[in-house]
Amino acid sequence: MSEFDYDLFVIGAGSGGVRAARMAATYGAKVAIAEEYRVGGTCVIRGCVPKKLMGYASKFAHDFKDSAGFGWSVGETSFDWKTLIARKDAEIDRLNGLYMQNLERHNVEIIHSRAELEAPHRVRLIGEDRHVTAKHILIATGGRPNFAQNLPGAEHMITSNEVFHLEDKPERVVVVGGGYIALEFAGIFNGLGVDTTVLYRGEEILRGFDDDVRATLHEEMEKQGVKVICEDVIEKIDKDDDGLTVHTAKGSVLKADQVLSAIGRSPYTEGLGLERLGVEMDKAGAIKVDEHNRTNVDHVYAVGDVTNRVNLTPVAIREGAALVETLFNDNPTVIDYKDIPTAVFTQPEIGTVGLTQTEAEAAYDNLDIYMAKFRPMKNTLAGNDEKMLMKLIIDADSDKVLGCHILGPVSGEMSQLLGIAVKMGATKADFDATMAVHPTAAEELVTMKEPTTKIRKQG
Repeated sequence: MSEFDYDLFVIGAGSGGVRAARMAATYGAKVAIAEEYRVGGTCVIRGCVPKKLMGYASKFAHDFKDSAGFGWSVGETSFDWKTLIARKDAEIDRLNGLYMQNLERHNVEIIHSRAELEAPHRVRLIGEDRHVTAKHILIATGGRPNFAQNLPGAEHMITSNEVFHLEDKPERVVVVGGGYIALEFAGIFNGLGVDTTVLYRGEEILRGFDDDVRATLHEEMEKQGVKVICEDVIEKIDKDDDGLTVHTAKGSVLKADQVLSAIGRSPYTEGLGLERLGVEMDKAGAIKVDEHNRTNVDHVYAVGDVTNRVNLTPVAIREGAALVETLFNDNPTVIDYKDIPTAVFTQPEIGTVGLTQTEAEAAYDNLDIYMAKFRPMKNTLAGNDEKMLMKLIIDADSDKVLGCHILGPVSGEMSQLLGIAVKMGATKADFDATMAVHPTAAEELVTMKEPTTKIRKQG
């Protein structure tokens, strides 16, 4: 009989924690998982899944308008916010139920309670006022939205947690932040007919992505009606009978019904009792782990956004699986974080894999840049001027594709397949040898023959 109640106790039932719990149970471990909110985590409950559902809803007005160029007469249309929210909630409830069923089917015990580290190998279940013991403890609590609590009027703002549950559609929204979460919500609100303004402190939106993608997205968002203000910040927010008034540091005054704070996310480590065991964290509050997801405390592990490495759902899932392979299947597994494909569901959307041009210039001496900017075929008859961008970054010495960046329709879908090619080490010659699929926008990727820019470092 084991000296512990469980072989593995998981704190946090998001993507990484659920995958680890289920796989460990498959290998015969006795597993429990504790969750203080809902099983499924940020991505399923109040993140990428509901956000993408709302994104679908926001694109219909655009499609209705485009259809006229193809001979359609749509007629009068209307949108009901409450119907969308109710349908979205029903789908999230369904997914939450499936996650729970999947865990239960694998004999994972689900504990609906906040859990905190109490002592070595011991976890306190706050909601049940009891403790349990475990041979291994996994922290998979993810992240939570940053919030400028000391800002005058901060109580009038909402975050990505509350935005999914607004009772009514606002008529005016100010989105604070220039990252992918902020810009995705800006596209959603704008598409649903909301007067939308993005306010960002940086020089250009979408920091960390390729500069040509950033600039083109900015341009296309403004074409669609989103007002984008860079290099400015909120100074205070007032509330009166006409809603909210946002005052910026540069003197702008913006009226809004909602102000959405989307200024990033931080690891959710507060109050977990990590200090009781001496678990090391960095300055951002992220749990420090090694390549096998181990903390400095030998029986405590962490995966996903709580470690603040690559904060993406598929990465958390891979980390959870790698940990279980290492602990319970005698198969030490390390995650390769290089060349992870990423989709950003802005409007237009983005698909990207590999290095940006700035990153490539810092790491390689000689580069060939191939870039095409064009109007997709559908837009010609539709009569809209939305552009598509495709960009390849090539190491001129080895011909290897270092980065691929796309902005335009279904870019996210394309990035998954491009991720395979780049991960395998494809060269520009491999792209050129691939037959084009016609007529598609994607054929541009295999038909760009001459570099638009050559970068050569003098020896």
